[in-house]
Amino acid sequence: MPGELRTTYADAALFLGMNSADEATRTACKSFFATRLHGRVVMSLEQVGRCDDLVWRFPRELQDAYYPFMDHLHTDMRIDRLGYTREDIGAGLGAPATAGLPVHEQLLAGMVLHRDGVLRSVSPRLLARRELPVLAPEPGPEVAFPDDLEKLYRASLALRIPHERLWGED
Repeated sequence: MPGELRTTYADAALFLGMNSADEATRTACKSFFATRLHGRVVMSLEQVGRCDDLVWRFPRELQDAYYPFMDHLHTDMRIDRLGYTREDIGAGLGAPATAGLPVHEQLLAGMVLHRDGVLRSVSPRLLARRELPVLAPEPGPEVAFPDDLEKLYRASLALRIPHERLWGED
């Protein structure tokens, strides 16, 4: 699989995609995380915050259904949450390949470029930038989490996020 020898980064769109209202997106994003449960993924602190920001916009009862799964996944899986460095910021804001993207996507792309990683995302803006190391999650049949985590995941599906809200407007 291209890019798998490089560090894999995930954005908020991919993470929240596990709860997408679009079934193809949901299964691809969920399977991405389920198959890497014992691996390593990196998320910027900002992208983790973007997940919370969107979830907190839904009613409390949906948040309560969602957060036990998210909490357990962040504990059970090695998700390294990293802040941007000056070099990441410079690479993102100074790269011609990121021109015109929202600042949060420029910064994330800079982190990935500077650290020679590969980003997994469902953001159509990022996926359209062929010069950036961005890949969509692989489509295919849904892969399950281990039983206890799968039960929490199924409960989290009370929260279904409209597909176009996954990557944000700005």
